[in-house]
Amino acid sequence: MIVLLTLSAALMTFDSVRQYGVGLLASAGAASLVVGLALQPMLKNLVAGVQLAITQPIRIDDALFVNDEWGNVEEITSSYVVIRLWDWRRMIVPLSYFIEQPFQNWTRESSALIGTVFLYVDFTVPSAELREKLEEIARASRLWDGRVVALQVTDFKESTMEIRMLVSASTAPRTFDLRCEVREKMIVFVQQRYPEALPRIRTDLHDERAKPRPKAMAH
Repeated sequence: MIVLLTLSAALMTFDSVRQYGVGLLASAGAASLVVGLALQPMLKNLVAGVQLAITQPIRIDDALFVNDEWGNVEEITSSYVVIRLWDWRRMIVPLSYFIEQPFQNWTRESSALIGTVFLYVDFTVPSAELREKLEEIARASRLWDGRVVALQVTDFKESTMEIRMLVSASTAPRTFDLRCEVREKMIVFVQQRYPEALPRIRTDLHDERAKPRPKAMAH
């Protein structure tokens, strides 16, 4: 571009070849526009790479939630980011995505997370007993980090009440496993202690025509 501009300016200083300089300058402008449009994705990622390097919204091993997928940052290149998903798949995301689109970084300040578990039971179940059982499960679990454990009645439905349980763990994978453990043990507790309090919406239909008819008695 510098050579073309210099040559165009030199030709435009002479009247006899001024038109060639103008034409060369116009063609250089058109060429630069075409090249700029062709390189727009690369330039966008280049600028995004500089911004990411300065602000550092993501780092290696950060746990991200992108496009409804959860995974850890495995590699950051000059044009894209490799995210290792929970099932070992790899998601390739351009750098510009992290500048233009919202995403969740679960380990921006620390790796600890709070997991949420919901339980739907009848109104007759005492929340105090459920709270004691949740604390017992959390204390006995090797996944719990000892920071957060709570149980609250967050909503009422037509036939059940919604109970939200909160537990914390040191990392995202441990939080997921702890949620599963709490969910399994709490439902077992309700099944054993208050089986009648579990929600039931069942209808048994008996076809009268399918019943065997009694045989006629002989006279």
